Amino acid sequence: MGKSSKDKRDAYYRLAKEQNWRARSAFKLIQIDEQFDLFSYAEPAKCTRVVDLCAAPGSWSQVLSRVLIKGESFGRRAWVERMERFRNQTGPQMDLASEDNLAAVTKSPEMRGSAASVLNPRPNVRIVAIDLQPMAPLEGIIQLKADITHPSTVPLLLRAIDPDFDQHNETHRVDLVISDGAPDVTGLHDLDIYVQSQLLYSALTLAMKVLRPGGKFVAKIFRGRNVDLIFAQLKPVFDKVHIAKPRSSRASSIEAFVVCEGYRPVKDWTPEIGDELNILQPTVQQLASSETSTRHLRQDGTVELHFEDEETDPRRWIAPFLACGDLSAWDADATYKLPEDYVSLPPVQPPTAPPYKQAIEHRRAEGGAYGRTKSRLRATQEDVT
Repeated sequence: MGKSSKDKRDAYYRLAKEQNWRARSAFKLIQIDEQFDLFSYAEPAKCTRVVDLCAAPGSWSQVLSRVLIKGESFGRRAWVERMERFRNQTGPQMDLASEDNLAAVTKSPEMRGSAASVLNPRPNVRIVAIDLQPMAPLEGIIQLKADITHPSTVPLLLRAIDPDFDQHNETHRVDLVISDGAPDVTGLHDLDIYVQSQLLYSALTLAMKVLRPGGKFVAKIFRGRNVDLIFAQLKPVFDKVHIAKPRSSRASSIEAFVVCEGYRPVKDWTPEIGDELNILQPTVQQLASSETSTRHLRQDGTVELHFEDEETDPRRWIAPFLACGDLSAWDADATYKLPEDYVSLPPVQPPTAPPYKQAIEHRRAEGGAYGRTKSRLRATQEDVT
């Protein structure tokens, strides 16, 4: 297998190295932001405080650092900003339907990216990244080596956000909590989905302790048979719950991302790590009063479905599903032909402490994947004698 084989069969892996991202998962967060405006560019809800759970190797934290701290723009947002600058120079009356005008737009320095370095950094940004694995430093990112499933992580997180953190002061709370964490999959889908759901509940427990009212929560999920129960547990404490599938996420994968907007804290109650399964109990009646029609058109244009068993079992609710990113962009499951002069680049950030490091060292000590062969053993004995 050649060195460039992964570059051929994974376009986003190749693009991540070319665009200086630590991992291809950076495109997932960028595409989700394009759809849901996670980083809230408009006042007064501008996003400045973020918590990144299960952050290693740091691709999502890198996106936060480059967008919020450095003020860079990526993807469709960068294209829109360049278009606005181009219109300001040429005038709003330009007809982009004309082929000549469209060619002029494409060839202009603005659209080729020479002016794409216009930065809009935000003041007073505070980003906290948490993971059990060590992570290479990033500009402006506060890193904590902690376990999000353990209660001792909560006070560490609160002190990292603000040493004088006050849960009753909304200015001390964060605007966005994201989590791209997933367990080491076993191949047993039911077990993997269950473990992932517990990881999601731990992330939600932390989020509910630090999110401001109206804040947003994004986390990875594995779509399975009873995943609608998870959606129902999120619905009572968020105004909107969507399921997003970014273009950079392989269609063959069962992963997706739950995007929750408009956090509604429950008065005089927050969950504790260890009782995640009881998150639904204080507000279960809120779902019982949901609309009984079979179809409901939301203001954002999506159709919300309701089923006959909702009255008897209000815990079940189907969240709207949205595909994120340009659907005509690179296909994460496709294999592409590389140019003849293409040079495969090394990873931007090699693993700092991979969990398989000990296994690699043990394999090398044993002489390879299948242990020491007879010829190697004979050569070793001759060297000793």
